[in-house]
Amino acid sequence: MLAGCGSNSSDKKTTTAASTKATEAATEKKTEAATEKKTEAVTEKETEKVSSKEASSEEVSSEKASEEASSEAASKETEAKADENAKVRVIDIDLTSEQYAFGVDKEQPELLEKTNEFIAKIMEDGTFDEICNHYFGDGEPVMVKSAEYDESKDQLVVATNAGFEPFEYMKGEDYCGIDMEMAALLADYLGKELVIQNMDFDAVCLAVGQQKCDIAMAGLTITDSRKDQVTFTDSYYNASQKLIVAADDTTFDACKTKEDVEAIFKTFDSKTKVGAQNGTTAQFYVEGSADLDFAGFDMTLVGYKNASLAVQDLLNGNLDYVMVDAAPAASITAAINSL
Repeated sequence: MLAGCGSNSSDKKTTTAASTKATEAATEKKTEAATEKKTEAVTEKETEKVSSKEASSEEVSSEKASEEASSEAASKETEAKADENAKVRVIDIDLTSEQYAFGVDKEQPELLEKTNEFIAKIMEDGTFDEICNHYFGDGEPVMVKSAEYDESKDQLVVATNAGFEPFEYMKGEDYCGIDMEMAALLADYLGKELVIQNMDFDAVCLAVGQQKCDIAMAGLTITDSRKDQVTFTDSYYNASQKLIVAADDTTFDACKTKEDVEAIFKTFDSKTKVGAQNGTTAQFYVEGSADLDFAGFDMTLVGYKNASLAVQDLLNGNLDYVMVDAAPAASITAAINSL
C-alpha cells in the first residue's frame, strides 16, 4: 500500500512538471511572437523612415538639379543675348609678349631702389593680387586722389596717361587702375604725398627724363629706346597685344596661333587701316621696330590719344581693326558692348 501511495505521488509530480513546462513553453512562444511583431513593427517603421529620407533626398537632388539647369539655361541665354548685342570682339590670340615696369628719373637711384623694394613686397605679401582682383575679379576699384603740386612739400610726382583702363583711368576727379593704386601705396611706403600728372602717353617718359616728374606709371613696356629717358624698375606685369574686330568680322576666326594671324596681315596692303594708341607697342608692332624686333606690316597705322577713341572709329567704319594691350582690349570691348 505504501508502495502504491508512493507511485501515485510521483505521477502527480510528473504531470505537474509537464504542465508547468508546457505553460512555460507557451509563454515563451507568446513572448517570442510578441517580440517578433515588435521587431517587425520597428523594422517596418525604420524602413519607412529610410524610404522617406531617400525620397526626400531624391526630391532635394531633383530640385537642385532643376535649379542648376535653370541657372545654366539663364546664363546661356544671357551670353547669347550679349553675343547678339555685341558690336566688337577681341581675337583671343597673343600677338606679342612684353613686360610692364615703372620708369624712374635717372637722377634718383634711391627712388629706384625703394620702388623695387616696394614691388617685391607687394608681390610677396599678396597686395598686388588684391589690387588686380579689383579689376579682373569681384573686387571694387579704389579711388585715388592727387594732391596739388607744391615744391615746398615732400611729394612723389607720377606721370601717367589716364586713358588706359584697367591700369590708369579716371572717374570724375579721382584716378583708378592697377598702376594708380600702386602709386598711392608707393607714396605711403615712401612717406610722401602723391601728385599725379595726366598727360599724353608719348610724353610720359619724356616728362620723367626732363625731371618734371619722379616716376612714370602708365602701363609701360620695357624698351631700349625708353631706357634713354628713364631707368626701369623690376617688371610687375606680363602683357601682350591683341586685335579688336567688328563683331561680325570673321577674317580671323580660323586662326589658332600668332603666326596664323600674321599670315593674314601679310596679305593686307596700305588700304587696311589699324588704329592704335600713339607711342604704344601696338604702333611699333604694325609699323615695325628694330628696338622691339618687330618686322612690321604694309597696313596703315592710324594713331589716337587712346584706344577707346580708336574703337569708336572702328564702329564708325573708319578703321578695319584696332590693336591694344590685352587687358585694355577686354575692358574697352566690354564697355562698348554694354551700351
